[in-house]
Amino acid sequence: MRVRALLIAGFVGPLGFIVVFLIEGATRPGYSAWRNFVSQLATGDGGWVQIANFLVCGTLILAFAVGLWRALRPRSVAGTVLIGLFAVSLIVAGIFVTDPALGYPPGSNGSDPPTVHGGIHGVAGLVAFTALAAAAFVMARRFAGDPAWRGWAVYSFVVGALIFGLFVASTAASVLDERGVWPGAPVGVFQRISIVTGWTWLAALAFRLLTRTAYVPTTTPPSTESTTPLMNEASSDARKR
Repeated sequence: MRVRALLIAGFVGPLGFIVVFLIEGATRPGYSAWRNFVSQLATGDGGWVQIANFLVCGTLILAFAVGLWRALRPRSVAGTVLIGLFAVSLIVAGIFVTDPALGYPPGSNGSDPPTVHGGIHGVAGLVAFTALAAAAFVMARRFAGDPAWRGWAVYSFVVGALIFGLFVASTAASVLDERGVWPGAPVGVFQRISIVTGWTWLAALAFRLLTRTAYVPTTTPPSTESTTPLMNEASSDARKR
């Protein structure tokens, strides 16, 4: 049951994050979901909502990383570590708020010098998207070698490519916007697609583990090899007894 609770955290955390920032982005005065980054919701009036969103989501995904390690067989050490790193970077992004940019909060003109906390937030964002994209690629390789998860190999690879590609696109668009080359660039749209794609992948992975069996290869010879369903520690202990 402890493992199941950790997996539920991986389902609730990412989806809750998406719901909160979509509602905040649609209702916050002066904020443009088309142009502004999601993390800019942590600035201005009501910024505490997005700060809490980062912290809660990061904590729940960190719990999920532990559940993933304990539930999935055979394990993916690199994939689990990368998801844990992603979770920690979200927590850091919540603690260190981004600087005003792209016309938000209202009245900011982007001419103020960058701050230390804004710089830390920027690094945390880079680590978050890079770690999640890398986790998807690593898990795609792991799934490709497991008949029970083979369909997830393609899904995970596509997710990794979209996360990384759209993160680069949103970053480049923000630079072009700030320099006046592409005023009103769809920075927020690019980033939102990246976030929804990656965060939904995590929730879907958690749901897959909650509702279906993972498989544990045995040490028997290939001719008599069998697979054993494993959902959590309780089932494993029961079989041992």
